[in-house]
Amino acid sequence: MRMVSPFIEVEAGGRTVKVTNPGKIYFPAVNATKRELVEYYISVGEGALRALKDRPTNLKRHPDGIHTDAIYQKRMPPKHPDWLQTVTVTFPSGRKADSLRVTEVAAIAYCANLGTIDFHPWQVRAQDVERPDELRIDLDPQPGLPFAAAREAALLTREVLAEFGLTGYAKTSGNRGVHILVRIEPRWDFVQVRHAGIALARAVEERAPDLVTTAWWKEERGERVFIDFNQNARDRTVVAAYSVRAREEATVSAPVTWEELADAEPGDFTIRTMPVRFAESGDVHAGIDDQAFSIDKLLERYAEDGRGDMPYPPNYPKMPGEPKRVQPSKARDDT
Repeated sequence: MRMVSPFIEVEAGGRTVKVTNPGKIYFPAVNATKRELVEYYISVGEGALRALKDRPTNLKRHPDGIHTDAIYQKRMPPKHPDWLQTVTVTFPSGRKADSLRVTEVAAIAYCANLGTIDFHPWQVRAQDVERPDELRIDLDPQPGLPFAAAREAALLTREVLAEFGLTGYAKTSGNRGVHILVRIEPRWDFVQVRHAGIALARAVEERAPDLVTTAWWKEERGERVFIDFNQNARDRTVVAAYSVRAREEATVSAPVTWEELADAEPGDFTIRTMPVRFAESGDVHAGIDDQAFSIDKLLERYAEDGRGDMPYPPNYPKMPGEPKRVQPSKARDDT
């Protein structure tokens, strides 16, 4: 006789979402269950929805907990609730797929029930999947560096953004880094937005070359904070604001004010602390959509710089104007 899985039903944005095996432990170190994961996303639903609204979204699923291999899901299976929406995206290879389009909190809860720990949205919206509306700055401390280095790099980046007439919103990555998001007018394609990201990264690097680096090859980065300009390329994603991470402490990619960032630590924001913070303070990124900025000045900087493009990730086809995609040590060996 087949056993029926236990389940509960939860309310999420006016819909009832079924949660199967609610007592399954997803984060053993803190004894956090699948039910707690789903209820967490509902509790911060307004903020999580703002971060994902109408964006094609990739799912990182751990249906049996964080100690199992992740399932990276870019396509929604054909079988899903009628109310769950999708949007067609084109990958660098030219192939297309129907990706999740998040339109309501219930969609986030539904995916959490599938074992989705964190959500990875594209930098476009469903209304125009070829023109990003977000410039992303990913500050990644290299091994051996503390979070304080990422914090210092983020505060410096804020100053440089202001000089280009841009306002960024900071969040912890939920690990060791910091992400800064800038809403932009959806007037430029992926290549142009990536070039703007390169220009910004180079401007920050010039200010503090001992602190930050734009070196794509790890062997050249040293103990510095890498500004990952390729997070602005097509089909590259950063984890969404409010996403839980598949880490022992169940840390969260937490939106912070610039004042908070000065003293923040990644461990301050977890699946347990964020609901309380959200209930008290709401979404500190609530104003992120109030103004969309131009990247014309960054593109002018890129054109005037004269250094041209930088390497794309290895899974991309060779791009026009891209330099040789060979790490420097191997290139030297070939000469």
